[in-house]
Parts: sequence; structure tokens; C-alpha cells
Amino acid sequence: MIVDCAVYRDGHRTEGPEDFSDALDLVRSYGDGFVWIGLAEPSAEEFDLVTAEFGLHPLAVEDAVTAHQRPKLEAYDDSLFMVLKTMGYDPDGHAVSIGEVMIFLGDGYVMTVRHGSDRPLNELRRELEKQPDLLRQGPAAVLYAVFDRIVDDYVEVAASLGGDLDELEADVFAPGRVRNVAERIYSFKRQAVRFRKATSALTEPAERLSGGVVPFVPAELRPYLRDVADHLAKVNEAVDGLERLLSDILSANLAQVSVQQNNDMRKISAWAALAAVPTMIAGIYGMNFDHMPELHQPWGYPAAVALMALVCLALHRAFKRAGWL
Repeated sequence: MIVDCAVYRDGHRTEGPEDFSDALDLVRSYGDGFVWIGLAEPSAEEFDLVTAEFGLHPLAVEDAVTAHQRPKLEAYDDSLFMVLKTMGYDPDGHAVSIGEVMIFLGDGYVMTVRHGSDRPLNELRRELEKQPDLLRQGPAAVLYAVFDRIVDDYVEVAASLGGDLDELEADVFAPGRVRNVAERIYSFKRQAVRFRKATSALTEPAERLSGGVVPFVPAELRPYLRDVADHLAKVNEAVDGLERLLSDILSANLAQVSVQQNNDMRKISAWAALAAVPTMIAGIYGMNFDHMPELHQPWGYPAAVALMALVCLALHRAFKRAGWL
């Protein structure tokens, strides 16, 4: 569905026709300005109407309708097509949510297509309309603004993941009984991998945009795009750090669990040895032979019990000194 369609001239939104076809004709008759069309999860039939009017490349149209594309930047003869992954984070569920925003940029128009994004672009449009100097740069200003907002969201998600990772690390190294949190660590690592797939693929498009090697992007916007590329590089570094720290925490937790299991086995073995000594002595004296030491002596039974106690006490002290008990 078409969420909004507006005409912009000299950095300001102007009154214009609501039909995107008439709006595009009006802009072309002016010779300046541009049309910004916002769509949300359009169907193939709805998008066919837009495709016929703007002459979009069929490969880009297919990507925009089917969604689930990797972040990329494609330059065609008469348009520019960019795919961005939006990112949100649920602190309660500890899960990263991912959507998509696709941007078509051409002569006199910019089109944004949103799929599954948690943050609509209406708020961004209102904020951008308060910056006429930026909007005077043409439709590429919209591409920059959307790109910048999405990368800023990456920064917030990275900070949230970092905070949750600190809590997980504190839980792993908390004093007391070692808990196996490998499942939580693995789940966290999956979120970091999903995050990385969305951010790392944008490095090359960001470099192309800031380097001025793509059409429809004026030179005046390159410093802004370089700033976005710098923020994206910092996000990628943060994700690298998260993944390395997660691997280290997982290794440390597995080592802790292994040490704890060894300690438990030593304790079990020590108590088993303590139980085996009286069992062995009692078993020997229970063999019912006639000729055994002190078998018929009145002090034989107390002596056997005392022997058991002394041996068990000696073993207990030895295990205690060795740290097994």
C-alpha cells in the first residue's frame, strides 16, 4: 500500500496531487524538485502500477516485491536501488528483529519500500521536512537520511547487546556453584550472527556511496555519507568484539563446567573409598572361616570396628589435605 506521496521543491513539501503519476508529471513540468513515495509491503499487483510509471528495472522490482534480500547497492541505467536491513532489539526476549527497507532513486523521484520494519518512516519524513537545506540536495537526501537512521539503530542495538552480554558474563563468573549457560550463550551468539549479516554486507555499498562512484548522488552529500560509513565501521567493530567475547565466554564456561565435573568426581571417589574400607574389612570377617585372627577373642569385634574407624579417619584427613573433600 502507498503510505505517503509528496512533492518537494526548494527543500519544502508542497501541495500536490495525491496520485503518484500526476505528482511525477508535475515535478517534471517544474524541472526541479522530486517526488517521495512511501510504500509498505506492497503486493505484486500494487507494485506493477508503480513499475509501469517509473520504468523500474525488473530485477530490482522482483527484489522489492519478494523481499528477504541481502543488503546491497545496484546501479542501473536510469535508477539506483539499495536494500537496507532494519534492526530492533527486544530486551525481554533477548532477540534481534530484522526488517527491510528498499530505496529506488532516480531522476526526480525517490521511492521507499518497507517490509516488516518495526519503525515506520513517517517519523523520519517529518524530521527530514524540518531540514530544508538537506532536502534541497534532491532525492539522494532521502537515501542518506534513511541510511543514517538505520545505522543509528544499529548503534543502539549494539549497545543493548553489549549490556546484556555484560550481564551474561557476570552470571557466568558469579561465585558459587558453576551453572552451565552454554545454551544461553549459543542463543546470544545466533543474535550476534544475524546482526553481523545485516551490517557487514553494507560496508561495500557505504564505501561506494561515500566515494562518489554511483549516479544520482550529488557531491555535496558525500561528507554526510562518509559519516554514516564511519558509524557503520564502528558498529562492525562492536559486533566483532561481541562475537570474540562470546566465544571466550563460551570457552570459559565449558572449562568451568569441566573443572566442576572433575571436582565432583574427586568427591564421589573419595566418599566411595571411605565406604569401601569398612565394607572390605566387614567382608573379610564375614567369610565364616574358623582360623582367623582374633575371631574368638572377646575384644575382636571392637578391634575390627576401631580399625575401620581409624582407617576411614586417616583417609578422610588425606583427602581433605588433597582438596578432594
